[in-house]
Parts: sequence; C-alpha cells; structure tokens
Amino acid sequence: MNSRHIVADTALGVLTVVSDGAAVTGVYFPHHIRRPEAATFGERVAADPLLDEAVRQIRAYLAGERRDFDLPLASGGTEVQEAVWAMVREIPFGETTSYGAIAERLGGIVSAWGVGQAVGANPLCVLVPCHRVLASTGALTGYAGGLGRKRTLLDLEAAADGEPWLPGLGAA
Repeated sequence: MNSRHIVADTALGVLTVVSDGAAVTGVYFPHHIRRPEAATFGERVAADPLLDEAVRQIRAYLAGERRDFDLPLASGGTEVQEAVWAMVREIPFGETTSYGAIAERLGGIVSAWGVGQAVGANPLCVLVPCHRVLASTGALTGYAGGLGRKRTLLDLEAAADGEPWLPGLGAA
C-alpha cells in the first residue's frame, strides 16, 4: 500500500486527505470522531496529483462552485457499511434523509441504529455526504466533524438552492 496524505486549509477548517495511491481513502477533521491513528495515513506530502485534486474539489464545493465530486474513492468498510455509504452517496445535493429511511431502503439488513453506526464510521466525510442524514424527526444528530460543521454543510447546500436550511426530511 502506498498511503500518503496532505493537510489542507478549507472553509470547514483543516482537513487531512488520505490516499492509497489509486483512490482517496479518508478525509478527516483534526478532532474527528473515529479518526484513525496518524501513522496509518502514510507519508505527509506537499503535493500529489490525486490529493491536490481532492482538495481542489472540496474547496470548490465549499465555495458553492460544485455539487458533487469526481474522484476515485475507496472506503474499505464492511459489506453493511459499504451498502449504507452507497445509499448515502445517492442522497441528492440539498436534500436529506433519515437513518431509518436508509435502513428501510436496505431491506432490513441493518437497523436505523446500525445505519447510524455506519454513517458515523464514514471515512470520506464531505465526499460521501453523511451530513445529509438526520434523525427521523429531522433533528441534527452526530457528525464526525461536529454538529456545527454539519449545519454549515446543510446551510451551504440550502443556500445554493436559494432557501435557508430548515430541519426536516427531504424526499431522498
């Protein structure tokens, strides 16, 4: 494995972006819940084509200049986690869904609580938009980067559509 990482300033604060050489494998905040040990990130590099592109796309998203990402991703989760993360990637920009709705769409292979655990273990925050998953009441619940960042991301997406974000669930 050829792991390496870059540390970049963004509108959300400092992010560590990790790659295995072929795909982005992690995006982490400094006080990220479930942040792996720094030794697993490999060498810190000043520049790298894939990592530089990932940072460029994240910054463009945070500036309201893009709505999705075009990067090779490798999350390395369990079968259930990968199924949950695949559903999370399908949530459209500016929309939200609930942990229970994802569990239901997965046909009962995992409970809403299990979906929450998988969402919380997402190593590719922002790129795999776990901020779009809310409690069944529409309330903000855990986010690896903190609820303030989750609200910031939801506000950013709502503002791009011309309306303020309000708690509630979209059609996703």
